[in-house]
Amino acid sequence: MSTIELRKRLIDKIHKTKDERILEEAYRLLELETEDIEIYRLNLDQKEAISEARQQVKNGQFLTEDQANKEIDEWLSK
Repeated sequence: MSTIELRKRLIDKIHKTKDERILEEAYRLLELETEDIEIYRLNLDQKEAISEARQQVKNGQFLTEDQANKEIDEWLSK
């Protein structure tokens, strides 16, 4: 479904809806989209940490979720 078609369907549903709670919730969801979103800027240390982590993943230096959970369980049982 295209964005235009979806928009038309939503507008049609809004026109037909009489339940104020549904309209308020739809408005709240749409309001989230239009709020000013502050762009988070990474500092140099954060950028380097991300770069290092990406390289570790490329090199296969990571744990699966199961492996990590097992290590955590072992650590907590000490």
